[in-house]
Amino acid sequence: MNDFGPFAKSHGPKLVPFLVTLVLYFSLVRRDPQGELWTTVLKCLPIFALVFYVVAKGISLKKEYRRSLWILLGLVFSSGGDALLNINLFPFGMISFGVAHVFYISAFGWKPVKWFIGLVLYVAVSFFVYFVHTKLDEILIIGVPIYCFLITTMLWRSLARAVDSRNFLAVFCAIGAILFVISDALIAVTMFVGVPLPCARLQIMITYYAAQFAIALSTADDGPALQRSFRKKIK
Repeated sequence: MNDFGPFAKSHGPKLVPFLVTLVLYFSLVRRDPQGELWTTVLKCLPIFALVFYVVAKGISLKKEYRRSLWILLGLVFSSGGDALLNINLFPFGMISFGVAHVFYISAFGWKPVKWFIGLVLYVAVSFFVYFVHTKLDEILIIGVPIYCFLITTMLWRSLARAVDSRNFLAVFCAIGAILFVISDALIAVTMFVGVPLPCARLQIMITYYAAQFAIALSTADDGPALQRSFRKKIK
């Protein structure tokens, strides 16, 4: 952990835009957005800032950066989902986020499998889908279960990777995946079940941005072997 200082010094400046855009969003958007262009832009800016981070810390088409490329694409589709949700196109926003999760799943990989983790998660999400399916109509009765399957798979793959590697960034990424599920669960209980959560938007967006930050930061050790030395330093 003594080597965390150089890491923070190297990556910290690249994350400043993310912090600035977070402050802008939470200070200027004080109520649930009504589809205005300016709130849509402010909502997407933190994710664009994370796109900037992934590019700025180093990326290429080489195999060593494949995880960064997948996560970069996941962030791009996430920003599209943010915009679509903000202009009240929920089904299309859900599709965009679903595609983002496919890219995140690709980034986390399928080894090790850790079937038990997946089984527990799928049983839990099956109960959740059964509980809310009567509240769904039209395309959502098909789209919501598919989306739940995708985000659960994303969580499974991130947890399996973290348990296997026990690397700080992998564990932090798994925490981000958990926060992503929490954020979407908060949306579901407010939208489909009608639970009146206090400061619901703040709860949803804080957990969402924290999730995306953790996932984006997990690309910090991508690249040639010399750049990956961080993995050993912080174990």
